Amino acid sequence: MLRHLIRKYRLAKLSGSQIKRIVIGSGGKRFEGWVPTEKKELDLLIEDDWEQYFEDGSLDAILAEHVWEHLTSEESLVAARNCFRFLKPGGYLRVAVPDGNHPNPLYIADVRPGGSGSGAEDHKFLYTHSTLSTVFESAGLKVNLLEYFDEDGRFHFVEWSPSDGFIERSRRFDPRNRDIPLSYTSVILDAVKE
Repeated sequence: MLRHLIRKYRLAKLSGSQIKRIVIGSGGKRFEGWVPTEKKELDLLIEDDWEQYFEDGSLDAILAEHVWEHLTSEESLVAARNCFRFLKPGGYLRVAVPDGNHPNPLYIADVRPGGSGSGAEDHKFLYTHSTLSTVFESAGLKVNLLEYFDEDGRFHFVEWSPSDGFIERSRRFDPRNRDIPLSYTSVILDAVKE
């Protein structure tokens, strides 16, 4: 309860700050210059939650690591539209989800909806770079892909800065990749409001 009140206080305080960057579904992780949120304070799907803290076009950046796969395809578009509404022009949403084109069948078995991995029992959708891009493009955002496997199992990577939104489940930062390269990666993209 106390953590919930502290997060609500930080969100309320953020509305008066110059730079506004939030983490959706932070899971208790904190990053310098970013305000962590959980579903209790800021539900991706409820406009009233957003309106309680932010003006339209007021956010610089939104970070969501392994959140979108917990939404249905219809919910994912609602969430993307809410992000679009509250981002500034030039603002961006950095998203990471499990990669449906990952070539390792054990990875897919872990992350698919109802899969055997931690949290997968609540997964609603297994995205590829193409299906995830479509969600954000449909909401009016311009997509820049940062990491993903293509349909032929080739890995694509564009240099990205962790200070613009740290993604642990990535090529560089996931500790599982130390022993077996690319054993755990994500589709990672920036969706920019132009």
